[in-house]
Amino acid sequence: MPDFPVYKPKKVIKALEKAGFIRVRTRGSHIQMKKANCLVTVPMHNRDLNKSTFKSILRQARMTADEFQGYL
Repeated sequence: MPDFPVYKPKKVIKALEKAGFIRVRTRGSHIQMKKANCLVTVPMHNRDLNKSTFKSILRQARMTADEFQGYL
């Protein structure tokens, strides 16, 4: 299992947009993005995302860490 890097939410959102996800809704401090049947929720805080939160985002997006790195 790879050691996951730490990212800011804005960087994660930009990478997901490059992957074809679009913003569909903002509710409080969370942004929901959609692509086909995948719905991804990204918390918008000023601090870095936890590794477990980042892994959850990858799981929701049905994406590997290597695929995500390609969109950065």
